[in-house]
Amino acid sequence: MTTEVDAALDRSYVQLDKVTHTYGRGERQVRALDETDLRIDKGDFIALVGPSGCGKSTILKLVTGLMEASTGYVFVAGREVGAEPVRVGMAFQNPTLLPWLNLRDNVMLPLKIVPPFRQDYRAKRKTEFRDRIEALLTQVGLAGFGDKYPWQLSGGMLQRASLCRALIHEPQLLMLDEPFGALDQFTREELWAIMQELWMTHRPTVLLVTHDLKEAAYLANRICVMAARPGRIIDDSVVPFARPRTVAMSYDPEFVSLTQHLRELIVSARTTVEAQS
Repeated sequence: MTTEVDAALDRSYVQLDKVTHTYGRGERQVRALDETDLRIDKGDFIALVGPSGCGKSTILKLVTGLMEASTGYVFVAGREVGAEPVRVGMAFQNPTLLPWLNLRDNVMLPLKIVPPFRQDYRAKRKTEFRDRIEALLTQVGLAGFGDKYPWQLSGGMLQRASLCRALIHEPQLLMLDEPFGALDQFTREELWAIMQELWMTHRPTVLLVTHDLKEAAYLANRICVMAARPGRIIDDSVVPFARPRTVAMSYDPEFVSLTQHLRELIVSARTTVEAQS
């Protein structure tokens, strides 16, 4: 019998159905994520925003199968998460590149370990795979830096390389956990443009966790606002701005109005929680 969940799965690539997550047991039990429904279409770009501790990173971990839901169901590509292999790319606030490998070899790591690329690694690492890496490095402004080591590069360059590594194996899901949070404002805005171009070129399904409302409105197609104690989605808004977007657009009244609305939702939710404490 067809259910509402079945119908939603026909339309979505990622589906959270009445999902909760609780850490600990007994008196130390903490409800990190309250009952949550979320649908993400294939190739969509979703941003999760909200205060620390509202469950943003918990959702990322649930979708990638790094943790299991306490109740409810998480579906990816039409199956429960973990039932079928899905290629996932991840980028974090810390680029975590291996210091003993040059930039090219750091970016190549997923091709060495992720199927189906690993079967062809020995045969293609100096030809097709190398060409793919050089093309991606060029796209993010790192042409000619493949032989450099992480300690020879700036923070912005490391984060560009981290994005390349997350995309080199053509992931179906791209998980971004505050990848630009440690960078200065100018570098961050430059990388927003690069991330937008990468998404428009490769079209992975993206889930971005960020505290930066301007970043969310620049990059995402939809923004989910979350509140804490327990974590829950309190608003799901479509971003109406055409692409490609620019930093100049972020000063337009409509853009400012959207980010202000998001901020008010977060402040209101936080005030309500504090009043109930």
